[in-house]
Amino acid sequence: MIRFALSALVLALGVNAACAQPDTDTRDPGTTGAMTLEALAQEPITFELDVPYAETDNPRQRLDLYLPEDPADEPLPVIVFFHGGGWSRGDKADGAAHVMPFVRSGEYAAVSVGHRLSEEATWPAQLHDGKAAIRWIKANADAHGLDPDRLAVWGRSSGGHLALMLGMTGDEPKLEGDLGPYDEVTSEVAAVVNFFGVTDMLALIDQPSDFDRSSPEAPEALLLGSALPETEEQAVGASPVTYVSDGDPPVLTLHGDKDTVVPYDQAVRLDVALTDAGVSSYFITVPGAGHNDFPEEAGKRVAIFLSRVLLGEEGEIPTEPLVTQSSNG
Repeated sequence: MIRFALSALVLALGVNAACAQPDTDTRDPGTTGAMTLEALAQEPITFELDVPYAETDNPRQRLDLYLPEDPADEPLPVIVFFHGGGWSRGDKADGAAHVMPFVRSGEYAAVSVGHRLSEEATWPAQLHDGKAAIRWIKANADAHGLDPDRLAVWGRSSGGHLALMLGMTGDEPKLEGDLGPYDEVTSEVAAVVNFFGVTDMLALIDQPSDFDRSSPEAPEALLLGSALPETEEQAVGASPVTYVSDGDPPVLTLHGDKDTVVPYDQAVRLDVALTDAGVSSYFITVPGAGHNDFPEEAGKRVAIFLSRVLLGEEGEIPTEPLVTQSSNG
């Protein structure tokens, strides 16, 4: 049954979902579009939009929940998506098109999470929002037929950074924050999917990029509240590599080697840190790809990874480089 569902899911990932294109961030074009309500209504799913997860009136502290129309008899694993946009733009609606093939398969539920942007609140507000959302999902799992122990976080660009931080800090009580009513619930997750996220902020300063990472106008500076050279302690504290330790969940990373927004070396540094700590790291290079410039095969690799770590499907997780039109010449 799982093998059949995975085959159907891989086919579905090759089909572009109907979506409406929001504004994009020229500094960090990690956002890729949101499905329209009309498109959602045509899917074999049920959904709840704009669910508050932190008991606040803040519209950014909301999540969208997507469930199969005919779910399996047992609780479903959950894919939790975090949007890109340089921490300053983007919207949780951007997650719908990415998670829909998984929900459509009937084997997964999915949640797309909003968080406060850098113009409203500096770090670690975004991490506290993400952890509050994870705790909400776990605390309300029974009501929605979810399995709180099979939860993967997936992010693109700044969302990849946030997903990694959630994955690496589940055992860091001081970073939990105090949002929402479920402080007795753990924010630990079972797996991480990282698409071109920042992993080591201070290293950005000396890496080639489309803009000056030492500037107070760089995305990381706006997130932390001041330029990277002036806030080294905060930059280290906001870097996933800082928290890598034995026992962290497995991580799938995809990164283009021509990325000039989040340099490719950020992924290399993460893979080295994970491997040295004994954490399962599946690092896939996308030759010739820039930021958010992946072939359809990328989605298929995510499907394979999640089927292994969440569904228990046997088999290898392929990590050979993805072929793009650029790498084909």
